[in-house]
Formats: sequence, C-alpha cells, structure tokens
Amino acid sequence: MRKRIISPVQQESTSPVQDDWLDLEKLTEVEISSEEAAYPIEFALLPGQASGWRAAESGKQIIRLLFTHPQQLRRIRLEFVESHTERTQEFVLNWSADGGQSFREIVRQQWNFSQQDASCELEDYRVDLPAVTVLELTIIPEISGENAFASLAQLQLA
Repeated sequence: MRKRIISPVQQESTSPVQDDWLDLEKLTEVEISSEEAAYPIEFALLPGQASGWRAAESGKQIIRLLFTHPQQLRRIRLEFVESHTERTQEFVLNWSADGGQSFREIVRQQWNFSQQDASCELEDYRVDLPAVTVLELTIIPEISGENAFASLAQLQLA
C-alpha cells in the first residue's frame, strides 16, 4: 500500500477577488458610431463618472476599443441602466486578436428593461482572452426595431 500525507484543505476567502481594472484611457483608442454631447463615452469608461454614455441617434450602435498593445483580458463587466422606457435590448461582445480583421463572439445577450422590475442590467464575465487588440460592443437598444437610444452606464476590463 502506498500512502501520502497531504496538507489540510485551505478554505477560500469569503471576500470577493478584487481585479485591477485596466486604465482604458491610457491603453485604448475608442471608436463609436454615435455620441450625445452631454453623455460622452468617457463617462462609461473612466472611473468616477456618474452618467455613462448615450447615443445621439436611435438604433444599433457600436463601441470599439482599439488597444495600443495586445491585452490579456480576464474579466469584462458591463452595466446598462434604463429607467424611462420599457424595451428589449440585445448586445453582442466580440474580440479580435488581429487588429479587427476577424472577430470571435464572446457573448450575445438580451435583456428586458422594465420600469418597475428591471431597470438595471449588470453582466460580469470571467474570460481568458489572450492578446486582445480590439474589443467591440454592439448594442441594439430595441430588438423590435422601434426607436430607442442605446446607452451604457459602465464598462470595465481586467
């Protein structure tokens, strides 16, 4: 019989792991399809901003982060807030390792905003994406095709 003495099992800490969020202002160039002047994209990407980004035009919108150097991403956190209009939104998150020549889908998600029940959507994804050169977020603010304006309260990457 063979045997081995092992150390006791370590209990994981109950406090959540704090990721070091990337400084998107220093690491990216941003391309956007539309932007309301009072709600620029910086308000969704930089810490300490309260109001988030909002499109100036209705319909499908694209936010594209172009990294100056390839980045490994371990976590993507998105927050959407809609407290005025009931609607069904869809977003698609894609990434590229070749400067945007080709993309791979990370997630496609729909959410029903409701003034009484669900005015905030928070998505927090654990990922393992090596050498990301472009991260692209496409938002369809109302899948029925009715006029609606896309918005993004916050986007954080680690």
